Amino acid sequence: MNASPAESHSPLSDVLALPAAAALSAPLRKALSAAALKPEAGAGALDSPAVVAATVDALALLDADSDTVAAAILHVYPGWAAALGPGLEREHPVVAALLDGQRAAGQVWALHAEQSRRSGTEGLRRLLLAIVRDLRVVPILLARQLARMRHADALAPETRRELAALTRDIHAPLANRLGIWQLKWELEDLAFRYLEPQTYQKIARLLDEKRGDRERYIEQVKRTLREAMVAQGLKAEVAGRPKHIYSIWKKMQRKDAPISELYDLRAVRVMVDDVGACYAALGVVHATWTPIPSEFDDYIARPKRNDYRSLHTAVVGPEGKTLEVQIRTHEMHRQAELGVAAHWKYKEVGSHSADAAFDRKIAWMRRLLDAKSEGGQGGDEALASELDTELVEDRVYVLTPKGEVIDLPAGATPLDFAYHVHTEVGHRCRGAKIDGRIVPLDHKLRTGDRVEILTAKTGEPRRDWLVASNGFLASNRSREKVRNWFHKLDRSRNETAGRELLDKELRRLGVLGADLAPARERFNLASDGDLYVQVALGDIGPHQIGRVLLEHERAMSAPPSAPASGSTTTIPPAPRKVPGKSTDFTVEGVGNLLVQLARCCQPLPGEPIVGYLTRGRGVSVHRPGCGAFERLAAAQPQRVLPVEWGRKGSGYEVDIEVLALDRKWLLKEVTNVIAQGNAHVISIRSDVERNGAQVRLRLRLRVGDYGQLSSLLGKLSSLPGVEYAQRS
Repeated sequence: MNASPAESHSPLSDVLALPAAAALSAPLRKALSAAALKPEAGAGALDSPAVVAATVDALALLDADSDTVAAAILHVYPGWAAALGPGLEREHPVVAALLDGQRAAGQVWALHAEQSRRSGTEGLRRLLLAIVRDLRVVPILLARQLARMRHADALAPETRRELAALTRDIHAPLANRLGIWQLKWELEDLAFRYLEPQTYQKIARLLDEKRGDRERYIEQVKRTLREAMVAQGLKAEVAGRPKHIYSIWKKMQRKDAPISELYDLRAVRVMVDDVGACYAALGVVHATWTPIPSEFDDYIARPKRNDYRSLHTAVVGPEGKTLEVQIRTHEMHRQAELGVAAHWKYKEVGSHSADAAFDRKIAWMRRLLDAKSEGGQGGDEALASELDTELVEDRVYVLTPKGEVIDLPAGATPLDFAYHVHTEVGHRCRGAKIDGRIVPLDHKLRTGDRVEILTAKTGEPRRDWLVASNGFLASNRSREKVRNWFHKLDRSRNETAGRELLDKELRRLGVLGADLAPARERFNLASDGDLYVQVALGDIGPHQIGRVLLEHERAMSAPPSAPASGSTTTIPPAPRKVPGKSTDFTVEGVGNLLVQLARCCQPLPGEPIVGYLTRGRGVSVHRPGCGAFERLAAAQPQRVLPVEWGRKGSGYEVDIEVLALDRKWLLKEVTNVIAQGNAHVISIRSDVERNGAQVRLRLRLRVGDYGQLSSLLGKLSSLPGVEYAQRS
């Protein structure tokens, strides 16, 4: 199909004609050409054909591949992407993924526009890298922003300033961290030019030469220095570039000095193999040009606090112009660029150190870019394919109602968010909304969630927040704030509260009143009071104690071990598996009997159990403390049989009871908690209490074991307005 003359001069024709567009593969070029014949609404105001062409050129500078170039073009002309239809994702999945990443980044641009201060820009940069699943999107974003800034003169003044602020806050720092120096300096200078035009022009006038002249000067210095190193038998790599206007201004601000006192407007870096060669290279530099005595710093002998190591000296170079020379080993350079000494960590982030996951992303991005620049073929593809598996995000980045980014550990809840905002907000937290929707306080936050905390005028933390199995707090920092609040209470209050929490849990498990000695021994505590205090402060969970007591009861009810050698005993028949109603039991000495769970106490797998041989209904299985069983056993002890659980069944039925305030959405919240706990509701009945303000819910559930039941009862008890939730 041939294009019309009008179509032959479409924006796509201009882009495809660029030398940089040669990276496009034949299938992609053909697909783009076919898509461009469809109607297109046109690019946005920021993306003229000239901007698209400049974007492609910048990507070529970064050795971008065919998929990356195509994704950059299709993002600007979404009509072309739509025209490709489902075939785009099927035939070019990488391009589709890169388009998704660019669309996701739009959330960060919108949040930046909402913010009136720069305090949250570090969070926005982290959010960007968190929501962009394929990190190869970042070079596209940087290249497009540079192209837009190069053509910003055509924009309205207010639009131009907004674009420059976004560049300063997001794009330039990311280019700096990724070591994309080709784009970084120009992004910074262009943003500075539009945000501080008068200061920019003043510094430009103070420079005694244009950038092109300074670049030629640096090339001359590099040649001279290389020749001098070779003449002295030193193997050295020499690199350098002139300092750009924004960097000069930043140094003037930092040192509070005029431009005439800056000796590093022109700088070169010498990299050698070992420390001895560093000092030898320093001698060559000082022998070649006259040193400025006051401008020598030995950061190898005396490293900076962030472990930065290098030799810095300033000399009077060719034509009488000052020149800074940095000398370091290749290992020192890697440490300065990627390790704890990386410049951006102390120049941008300040006192807030970057987390490990963020550092790994930066390091992987640099390795990916290095592989590209070195011309690798298979290596960079393998590196990119490992990004999804190696860079497991251990942080989530959520938003306040005002759009500020909060950095939390993975698995964090709205309650963690509340304590991060302020300790008092956490103490008074009584509910939360995510994107306008009410969620429970144990809801797991995801990157990009906008969280609103609902607070009471006065309030205090709840002790069940400290119970790990309830899942209210994932952050140790948040848990410590709650624990500190309770530590301030007197011992008697903590002891009373701990007893109430533990009794509540033991009542759920059916072991209320059991001797706590096994638990005291397990946790090395001297008294029951100490145990209650540990429960109240969240150091020991009630569920942990319940499990210890159940294990102890089970051990005590187990049949005695075989007697020592030489003793005489009657060996009973081997235990046999007996099919039951919902599971298998092992019943000693008998076989082929009907076995059923007693409805009076409804034992669950893992709990201690005992059997009673009934008339006509086989073996009835009870919990040892069941009142009905104790009456039967007292009357006819010969019918008591030792039984134990067999293999795990598909589920067990149990009755529970919930007493709560009669309010709207109560039943929905109760069933949601049960569903989230992977349990099933078999039946449900509700009765309004005599006072009319409360309702009693009776539910029959199917659960896996008593541990799952205990967790469910704890979560049900924590719902607003619930007085208690326990087994019937």
